[in-house]
Amino acid sequence: MIEILRLPALSDNYIYLIHEPQSGQTAAVDPAVAEPVMAALRARGWLLTHIFNTHHHWDHVGANLALKQATGCEVIGFRGDASRIPGLDRMVSEGQSLDFGATRVQVLEVPGHTLGHIAYWFREDQALFCGDTLFALGCGRLFEGTPEQMWNSLCKLRDLPDQTWVYCAHEYTLDNARFALTLEPDYPPLVARAQQVERMRAHNQATVPSLLVEEKRTNPFLRADSPELQERLGMSKQRAVAVFAEIRQRKDRF
Repeated sequence: MIEILRLPALSDNYIYLIHEPQSGQTAAVDPAVAEPVMAALRARGWLLTHIFNTHHHWDHVGANLALKQATGCEVIGFRGDASRIPGLDRMVSEGQSLDFGATRVQVLEVPGHTLGHIAYWFREDQALFCGDTLFALGCGRLFEGTPEQMWNSLCKLRDLPDQTWVYCAHEYTLDNARFALTLEPDYPPLVARAQQVERMRAHNQATVPSLLVEEKRTNPFLRADSPELQERLGMSKQRAVAVFAEIRQRKDRF
C-alpha cells in the first residue's frame, strides 16, 4: 500500500507526496513550491522520483524545475499540455497506466477547469488525485472548458468506486459547504456535513481527503441530475448539463 502525505502550501493549496515502500519510489503531486516537499523528503529519508502534474496552472507546477534540478525526478503530465508544463519528461493521456513501484496508476482525462486537465487514479489503493476538477463539496472554475466538458468529467469521476478517497488540491470545503447550503438548506445529509466541516475548520483541521461516496451524496456539482435538486432550482426535467451550468454560475457569483 502507498503512503500519502499531505503538505499545505501557499494559502490553501495541498501538495501530496506518495511513497511506494517496496520500490522506494516517491512522487509529488502538483508541487506549487519546493520547500515543503524537500523538507518532508529529508525528514523521511525519501528520494523524489516523480512529479505528477494534473494541469498547467502555476500553483500546480511552480516547483517542477527546482525539484527536478535537486532530485533528478521525472515530470509526468498531459500530452496536450507539453508546452505549458515546465520540465515535462513523460507525456500521458486517457487510458494509459503508469507503473509506480508495485502499484499501477491510471490516467483519466477530465477537462473543464483547463482543457488539458488529467487525474491520477490508484485503483488498488482507492486514491484519486484530481487536482482542481473535483473538490470536497465543489468543483473547479471553468477557465478554459465548457460546462458540458466539466459535467462529463465529473460524471467520469463519479463513476469510480464509492470508497475512493478524493485528494483534491485546495482547502475550499468550508466556502463550498456554505454555498451548497444556499441551494439545499434543508437537505439533511448536506446540513450534517456542513456542520462537520464548520467544526473541523474551526479547529484548523484539514477536510481533505474526502470519500467519494460523501461527494456523491452531498456535492451539488455531482448532483445536477438529481430530481430533488433540479426541483429546488426550478429546473425540473432540464438537461443535467444545463443544471450544472446554473450551479457553476451561482458559485462564481457567491
